[in-house]
Amino acid sequence: MAFERLVRFVPKGDTSKVLVGEPVDSSVDVGLAVYKGEEVQVKVYSGSSVLDAGSPTDETAVIGQILSPVTANEAGTIRCIGLNQYKRHAEEAKMSIPDIPTLFLKPPTCLAGPYPEPTIIPKHTIASDSADYESELAIILGKEAKNVSEADALDYVLGYTACNDISSRASQFAQTQWCYSKGFDGACPIGPVLVSKDVIKDVGKLRLRGLKNGKAVQDSPLTDLIFSVEQIVSFVSQGTTLPKGTVIITGTPAGVGFAHKPQELLHDGDEFIVEIQPHIGSLVNKLQNEK
Repeated sequence: MAFERLVRFVPKGDTSKVLVGEPVDSSVDVGLAVYKGEEVQVKVYSGSSVLDAGSPTDETAVIGQILSPVTANEAGTIRCIGLNQYKRHAEEAKMSIPDIPTLFLKPPTCLAGPYPEPTIIPKHTIASDSADYESELAIILGKEAKNVSEADALDYVLGYTACNDISSRASQFAQTQWCYSKGFDGACPIGPVLVSKDVIKDVGKLRLRGLKNGKAVQDSPLTDLIFSVEQIVSFVSQGTTLPKGTVIITGTPAGVGFAHKPQELLHDGDEFIVEIQPHIGSLVNKLQNEK
């Protein structure tokens, strides 16, 4: 059965279960509501994964903890489009507009969920004071893809969610490769919900904001994307098998922390929210220094 928005969650009162379902209130910002301690009712589906959600049951449950929409095993290697994915971000980073997407990878151990799962600043990067955020739209594939054409690309997309591409700028700028600086454990929180591509027919109608401790530090329509969803999915699938469940993050707009004056870097205790409206809502993360 077709879905609109799916959430994977631990139900309130029973931490032994992981359920998948659809919020009863189709308009609620699930991530923000749960963060505020509000009860969010979910119509439980028969499946155990958003990739095979099954059909609605007669059961409802209240969210106790939101989880990432897919597991690390389902996501596998995360495909990432580089920091020059948005026109204004390319300008602030003093990089030329690319002719083809810039691709780097994050390992499955990067995958993490929304608050209350902490977003960790690795202890070996704390001294450099260089932890940074990148608010992004994430694509999740619903079937295996290889050598996909742009015309057929959306046939492979299951839906969309929000992502924070946590980065260590000191490590990033010390190298030409980005995988190390963006590949630390938990450095790719996603959520709070997976929204069907049938609901979001045009990602250009979405607006993305990044809010650090309540202050808007990123704000951009997705019309500023250099490459479309179709171009991205097609490009990363050429010569490469992308398993069902693959997560592709699509790049960040202007306003990343190191580019602000003064800089807006991340520290222990900070709150960061990636907000994509309408439909997806707020991915809330609390930063915590690794002990």
